[in-house]
Amino acid sequence: MTVETAALDELTVTPREVAFPGSEPKTVRLALEAGEEVPAHRHPEREIVVYLVSGRLDVRVDGESNVLEPGDLLRFDGRDEVSPKAEADSTALLVLAPRSDGE
Repeated sequence: MTVETAALDELTVTPREVAFPGSEPKTVRLALEAGEEVPAHRHPEREIVVYLVSGRLDVRVDGESNVLEPGDLLRFDGRDEVSPKAEADSTALLVLAPRSDGE
């Protein structure tokens, strides 16, 4: 494995920017403006960790609200339906790891 670094502040081309393209686990910077949301979806082959860098983010997992403040971590099964909505301009780091249970 090669050692790589990335600066979150430089990942600004799109709202969802992959930090290390083609590498696992998939690491994504998510930037949403206040009121902006991502439609409900699933990542069935993944386990997901969300780290909120700034702002306030309501991450709905299977319809359950999980409001994150800066510094909060949220972990969930990618088979669950997820829909993040920014309550304030927000930046989060998402790590989408391949399922560890082999399912």
